[in-house]
Amino acid sequence: MESEPDQLYTLAQLLFIPLQAMPTSGIAFAVLLVMILLLCSALISSSEVAFFSLTANDFKDLEEESSPSAQRILYLKNQPRTLLATILISNNFINIAIVILSDFVLRNVLPLKTCDGWADSMIQALGFPFLSTSWLGSTIHFIITIIGVTFLLVLFGEVAPKVYARYNNLQLASFMSRSLMLLTRIFRPLSSVLVKGTNIIEKRLARSSNGKVTSREDIDQAIELTVKDDKHAERDMDILKGIVKFGDVPATRVMRSRVDVVAVDFRIGFKELLKVVRESGYSRIPVYDEDFDHLTGILYIKDLLGHLEEEENFEWQALINTNVLYVPEAKKINDLFREFQSQRQHMAVVVDEYGGSSGIVTLEDIMEEVIGDIKDESDDASEIEYIKVDDYNYIFEGKTLLNDVCRVIGVDTTTFDEVRGDADSVAGLLLELAGLIPKIETELSYNDFVFKIVAVNKRRIEQIQISLPQK
Repeated sequence: MESEPDQLYTLAQLLFIPLQAMPTSGIAFAVLLVMILLLCSALISSSEVAFFSLTANDFKDLEEESSPSAQRILYLKNQPRTLLATILISNNFINIAIVILSDFVLRNVLPLKTCDGWADSMIQALGFPFLSTSWLGSTIHFIITIIGVTFLLVLFGEVAPKVYARYNNLQLASFMSRSLMLLTRIFRPLSSVLVKGTNIIEKRLARSSNGKVTSREDIDQAIELTVKDDKHAERDMDILKGIVKFGDVPATRVMRSRVDVVAVDFRIGFKELLKVVRESGYSRIPVYDEDFDHLTGILYIKDLLGHLEEEENFEWQALINTNVLYVPEAKKINDLFREFQSQRQHMAVVVDEYGGSSGIVTLEDIMEEVIGDIKDESDDASEIEYIKVDDYNYIFEGKTLLNDVCRVIGVDTTTFDEVRGDADSVAGLLLELAGLIPKIETELSYNDFVFKIVAVNKRRIEQIQISLPQK
C-alpha cells in the first residue's frame, strides 16, 4: 500500500502529465503557476478582510456612487454568507492546487533518492535498523514540502494580504468585486449547500442553548478582555460597563435625595433668593410652597440675569417655570434620558408611590452614571465628602450615594446589589443589613467589607467607616 506522500506524488503525476514530458521547462512552468496561484490566494484572502471590514459610512458613500464596482459591492453585501462561502471554497481549491504543484516541483528539484540518502544516514547514526529507508525518505520529503508550502501560504497567502487589506479595504473591495461576482456564480451550487448546512447547525445550536441569555457578568468579562491595555483602559472599561447596565439603573440610584436638594420657598424675598443662588452655584433651583412635596415649579437662573438690580419687593415668582417633569422612583434612566430628549428638559422630580417628592434627578446625573463625574467651574474639587484614612479604610457621610462610594473605594457599582434592596445611600445599605438604626461603634460585615458606625443620631446614620478586604 502506498504511503500518503507517494499518493500525493501519484496525484501530481496524473494531473501534470504534460509537464513531465518537458523536465526543465515543465518545472519552470509549474513554479510560475505556483506563483500565480499564490497571488490568487492572496487576493481571495485579502478580499475577505476587505469586504467584511467595510463600515456603515463606507456603504453610505458607495450608495451615493453610480459606478459599477460600487453596485457590485452593495450586491455582495446583501448576501454575506454566500460571499463568505464563495471566498472559502475558492481559497481552498487554490491552496490544494498550490500544495500539489509544490510537491511536483520539489520532487523534481529534490529527488527522493537524495532524501533516501539522508534517511539512510540518519538510520545508521541513530541505530534504528528496523526503520525503512524508503519510508523515512518519503516522510522527510513530505515534511519539507509541508513546511515550505505552509510558510508560503501563511506569509504570502494569508498574513501579508490581510494586513494590506485592513488599511485599503475599499480599494481592494472595488478591485475584487468583479472577480467575486464571477466566482459567486461559478460556486453557487457548492456555496448554497454550505450556507444551508450552516443554517441547520446554527438552528440546532440555538435550540440546544435553551434560550440562555448572556449575563452582565459575562459581558463585563468580555469588555475586560477586549479593551486595549493602555493608560485609558480603566476609564474605557468603566464607560463600556456603564453603557451595558444603563437600562437596569432606576432613577433613585442617581437622584439627589430631597434632604440634599437646594430648593427655595415660594415666599422668600428677592435678596434672599439671590443669596441662595450665589451660594449654591446651580443653574436650576426647585421652588416649593410650604414643603418639598408641593412644588410650584423650577426657577432657571438665567432668567434672573436681567433683574439683578431689582429691589427687594421684585416679584421673582413670575419667572418660575411651572412645566415640571415628574417621574416614578422605578423609572429606568435610559427611559428617562429619552424623555429628557423628547421634552427638552434637564431636570425631573422623582416621586414615590404616595405622590411625595423623593428627590431630583438631572441630565448630568444620568450622564455621570456612564462616563463618570462631570466637573464644571462651579463644582467643588470633590463633591463626595469622605476621609481616606489609609488605602483600606475610608470614612463617608451616611447620605453619600452607594454608587459614589463604590467609585471612590474602587469596586464595581454592583458589589452590594444582593443586599442593598431599595437603598441608594451607604446609610441605607447598613439599615438593610442591620434591620434597625445601629448604635455608635457597631460593626457590620458583608463579603469581607467591614462597616463601622462612627456617628449616629436618633433618626439617621451620619458617618460610617468602611474597611476594605485586605489583598
